Amino acid sequence: MTEASLSEIVKRAEAIAAAGGLQAALDKGSLAASQDVSVSEALVLGLLRQGVRKYLAVFGHGSTALGEVLRVYEDAEVIRTFAFHNEVAMAHAATALKWQYGETPAVLTSIGPGGLQAMAGSLTSITNGIGLYHIYGDETTFGESHNLQQLPKQEQAVFSKITALMGESYQLHTREAMRDMLKAGSSRVFHPFKAGPFYVHLPMNVQPEVISGFNLNALPARGEAKVGPASNTHVEQAVALLRRHKRVFIKAGGGARNYGAELRRLAETIGAVVTASPVSHGLLPDDHPLNMLISGGKGSICGNFAMANADLVLIVGSRGVCQADCSGIGYESAEAVININASPEDALHYNKTVPLVGDIGLVADQLNDALSGAGLPREPERADWIARCAGKKAEWRAHVAALTSAPAVLDPAWGRPVLTQAAAIKAVLDFATEHHLPKFFDAGDVQSNAMQLCADPAPAQTYTDGGASYMGFASSALVAGGLADNPRYGIAVTGDGSFWMNPQVLINAAEHGARGCVVLLDNRRMGAISSLQMAQYGKAYRTSDCSVQVDYLALARAIQGVQALDGGNSRASLQAVLAAAVEHQGLTLIHVPVLWNEQGQGNIGTYGRWSVGNWCDAVQQDYLKQDL
Repeated sequence: MTEASLSEIVKRAEAIAAAGGLQAALDKGSLAASQDVSVSEALVLGLLRQGVRKYLAVFGHGSTALGEVLRVYEDAEVIRTFAFHNEVAMAHAATALKWQYGETPAVLTSIGPGGLQAMAGSLTSITNGIGLYHIYGDETTFGESHNLQQLPKQEQAVFSKITALMGESYQLHTREAMRDMLKAGSSRVFHPFKAGPFYVHLPMNVQPEVISGFNLNALPARGEAKVGPASNTHVEQAVALLRRHKRVFIKAGGGARNYGAELRRLAETIGAVVTASPVSHGLLPDDHPLNMLISGGKGSICGNFAMANADLVLIVGSRGVCQADCSGIGYESAEAVININASPEDALHYNKTVPLVGDIGLVADQLNDALSGAGLPREPERADWIARCAGKKAEWRAHVAALTSAPAVLDPAWGRPVLTQAAAIKAVLDFATEHHLPKFFDAGDVQSNAMQLCADPAPAQTYTDGGASYMGFASSALVAGGLADNPRYGIAVTGDGSFWMNPQVLINAAEHGARGCVVLLDNRRMGAISSLQMAQYGKAYRTSDCSVQVDYLALARAIQGVQALDGGNSRASLQAVLAAAVEHQGLTLIHVPVLWNEQGQGNIGTYGRWSVGNWCDAVQQDYLKQDL
């Protein structure tokens, strides 16, 4: 048997729909456990068992058999498929659907240019720990000739080797290996602390093959593994360090973003100041006396002061990437490290470390309980430490207030006064906070300024690719609002450079009914790199496109259903336009010209160090002197 009967596929899909789910159909007996199903249908059923019912697709010749199964199951209202126009944007939307809404989707395309683009877009899910499926139609297994879109090499399964380097990958060469593949996929996609994309490679000739007597009861369920608490011996060592040191600094990385209550209790118990990463804002409210906002390569005055002067560093859920710790030299005064992380490798990233390996929430509570029982003393030095950091926070707030309240500045590129990046982003942040709206920030100037200005009252209010810093993520992420079961209105802030990475999201958003707005801050260049070039070499080089004038509003108006608005040149005008955007029952693009000049006027500034360009040697020399 080489292909399943269409009528049998329809019967199975309708039985599942009528019962309200796959397991319900099996339990009621309306669907027999033993079925002759194609590889494509077995995959759809297996992913359905794991809660995957939404597919984001750019169909090609490598996915027609799977596409036909999806068509039947969508007709029966068991799954949904959403068509896209670009695989990178599709991968970003899928990542956002899981990250913001908790729905696990599958991305579907073919090998070749499509697979490479989807794979590139999956960097955001890899570096931010977001689990989802990527399914690529692959070359045939017979080797009868070169397949279109395969790499022209005398070797099979080359694309699956590339995805294996990216993360976890499975080439389904043999149809009966479906269960093993689904089990491996579940372990990766639903990993308790290192989730990420799982790449499924389906050869075109294998997709329609029938698996005889396939046992639906044997389909692997969604993995629900949990990590336990830390070693009691290490907890005792950590308590001893916390009793001995008085200037304690907590760095909350992306892994801490779901543990706000536990982290706050721990900081208050110790008397430790806390800084966030780009993806963990809101763990402490902005006005909390222990919140020193962000630290690192960009950082803040108060965050980097705390980082540089702490004698004990408590890392929580951070990989210690270069921007987070100033390329390894940010903890200038630290004598020891306590590292809470579920991953042993990440927990042992620094020398002189007591590793508390386990679930972050459980370990934080475990440490809290141990500290409470130990009667942590409240020496004057701890209060003095907090007071000194608070003074730096007041200094930071005054600096930010001066920059963000500045009026429009004459920009030679625009030939008229325009808003600064800082003022425009602060206007968006204030509006979003007032109206309880989630925000998405793209890479570059937008991301760096936004992370320094962000003052979320709670977690899960801000999303940005703090791992790969992928240009085009923010506007693509808005499309997830048109795919989600319970969508929210969102604001994506992007630069002109990032916007052009995925402009087709305007079409995707309109097609899928997403509500939200793209605030496009246009400085007519890649401002972050221009500024870096100026800081390092005194000249900006090939990062400007000021010679090309673009009418973004006309572009947006060309797409039916998309509203186009001019953001003006004041915070008041921008917020008025944002209010009008929220009333629109679709997507709005707001165009805001912003300042760039050689003096860096209107940007928040840099308060840390980074091993890049002609700074590398000095940073690396200091790194060699570090003993952490």
